[in-house]
Amino acid sequence: MLTNTICFINQKGGCGKSSSCFHLGGHFAKLGLRVLLIDADPQGSLSQGLFGSTAIEGLRARESLAAIFDEDEIASPNLLVLPTQFERLSVIRANAQLAKHNTPEPEKAGMKQFALASFLENVPGFDLILIDCPPNLYLCSWNAMLASNFVVIPVPPEDFATQGLRTVHQAIEQAMPLQPALKLLGHLIIRSDMRLLVHRTYEEQLRRLHGEAVFSTVVPEASAFKVAISCRKPVSHYAPNSKAASVIAALGNEMLHRMSLLDAQRRIA
Repeated sequence: MLTNTICFINQKGGCGKSSSCFHLGGHFAKLGLRVLLIDADPQGSLSQGLFGSTAIEGLRARESLAAIFDEDEIASPNLLVLPTQFERLSVIRANAQLAKHNTPEPEKAGMKQFALASFLENVPGFDLILIDCPPNLYLCSWNAMLASNFVVIPVPPEDFATQGLRTVHQAIEQAMPLQPALKLLGHLIIRSDMRLLVHRTYEEQLRRLHGEAVFSTVVPEASAFKVAISCRKPVSHYAPNSKAASVIAALGNEMLHRMSLLDAQRRIA
């Protein structure tokens, strides 16, 4: 697997998966990397962030990720991979057409488990692929893991966001025999407000439980992220000198460093 592919997974909604892909994709593209964003969530939040709800809601199945699961469609990279207005940043969009394919018990889906991995074999030319997963561990998330070599778990430092982590870890472990290259890149503490005791307490707990598996960089709750998305721009492009853009840059650098270390370990093994 020459292209590093990272899926963002948590079975809770509102954990920052879509915004992480959105802002990191812009940052990595600005660094000079060729980046592909894949919206694997039937809600289509990542796609809407780039193009608006009207454009995304009207997509046909053949124009969205649903095409790779639909036996009546031919999944063409030329049709599915769409350049954005930002240099070196492309996207595969999704909308509600994907919902019927996102079935539970994905391990029983036969070859559909590998639909995304098989499709990406015919999509050359990218240095980095970021996959935004739905807030469950059904077929779309399962496909994302089997197509990836790294997993990031965004975790707001709150009870509802952290209580399902064990199930997410189990899903990753179950995917590894089918995708031996898959590694946990890290837990990402996101939407943090250090003024709140509960957030500080949960961060301490996460670091105590998972140690170095938690990114050093913490993404705060910041209005700049939301304003940038409302303007259809990653924060690196909307407000490049902002604190929010600096945080994303630090996170991106940490991710690249971790990937290089894990890639080196793979080569030695």
